[in-house]
Amino acid sequence: MNQFSLKNSISLRIAIIGFLSLILLIPVLMIQGLIDERFNRFNETQTEISRKWGLDQNITGPLLVLPKTRHIKNQAGETHSLVENIYILPDELSISGKVLPQIRYRGIYKTVLYSSDLDFHGTFNPGVWADPNINLSQAYLIIGISDLKGINQEVEIDWQGKKIKALPGVKDNSMIVSGVTIDIPLQAREKYTFNFKLNLNGSRDLFFTPVGKITTMELESEWPDPIFSGAFLPEHHDITENGFTASWKVLNFNRNYPQQWTGNTYKLAESNFGVSFKYPVNIYQKTERTTKYAIMIIGLSFLTFFMIEILGKNLLHPVQYILIGFALLLFYTLLLAFSEYIGFDWSYLIGASAIIGLITLYTKSILNSGYQVLSVSGILVFLYFYLYVILQLQDFALLLGSLGLFIILAMVMFLTRKVDWYNVITK
Repeated sequence: MNQFSLKNSISLRIAIIGFLSLILLIPVLMIQGLIDERFNRFNETQTEISRKWGLDQNITGPLLVLPKTRHIKNQAGETHSLVENIYILPDELSISGKVLPQIRYRGIYKTVLYSSDLDFHGTFNPGVWADPNINLSQAYLIIGISDLKGINQEVEIDWQGKKIKALPGVKDNSMIVSGVTIDIPLQAREKYTFNFKLNLNGSRDLFFTPVGKITTMELESEWPDPIFSGAFLPEHHDITENGFTASWKVLNFNRNYPQQWTGNTYKLAESNFGVSFKYPVNIYQKTERTTKYAIMIIGLSFLTFFMIEILGKNLLHPVQYILIGFALLLFYTLLLAFSEYIGFDWSYLIGASAIIGLITLYTKSILNSGYQVLSVSGILVFLYFYLYVILQLQDFALLLGSLGLFIILAMVMFLTRKVDWYNVITK
């Protein structure tokens, strides 16, 4: 291939520009890998901070456990005793509380932690007193707390007017892995009432299991960006810039386990619900989404310069295309680096302004026409503004992207409608 053929073969120039556009996708993949690495570091730092304060909290219970002795005869006629647990859930469970969020920093990374003051009230009506194989003196309650490190004060339950202190750990971990146990010798009666408080530290998620036949919950917090998630959304909620209030009501018909059973047949965690305290926008996710449009930015930028070659009779060398492509790629690293300090929006403005300015100055030195330089600058401004709009309107990204490409294709077809592609004259 000689210099003359490169200058005069329009097909060859299109092939080279297309090849360069595809080659530049390799650095884009490397940039995406860098974003993933920083995101993983961010998650590791969040977990490290949370582990020392309190991880995600999931509260289950209380569950009333009644040991029952079964006598089984084998084929030889020998009798063996087998102890199995009957699990009984509350008839009523009412939860109310306040969650106090706070932000902790580790270097440039930050995470949301919280402390919570929670009140639990309810009633039990076991209804199995007539079974002589149940040992009421060995009955106990278990309350599931996923991360015991977050407990700030001693857990004490008011059981039918009597104060009983909890013991760490659970006697039976077939239903609940982590939590506390309260020994409560029972007597046959129709109904028991209870109430207790939990003062817990945690991070990000605060979830509950609706173990009551009727479970009601009311939460309030100063956090203005709650994420309600899990199996149930709140019946009512009010979110303002000063915080939120939310209330839930869950019936036993809304979940897939009964009020009483024997063994570890059911999985309670499937019905968990609650609220997450997280930042609504993640800079790493938005930056990664931005890189997915890299081929569009590179391709349309190269198309702009190619149109200048065709319509303005200016010839660019492939090396100049490569330098312009590298400048376009540098935008993503600038965006990532600045976002970790000043947020995504301002970083986008700074990165886009820097790259547009750099390419404009470079274009001024290689093009003879001030009109062409302004055209390049204006098109780059439009492209980065257009990309920003797509990123903000995620639900309409496909629609806007398709319409934008249609308009751009129509403009190219209009501007080149009289070009004789067999006899394109370049200098």
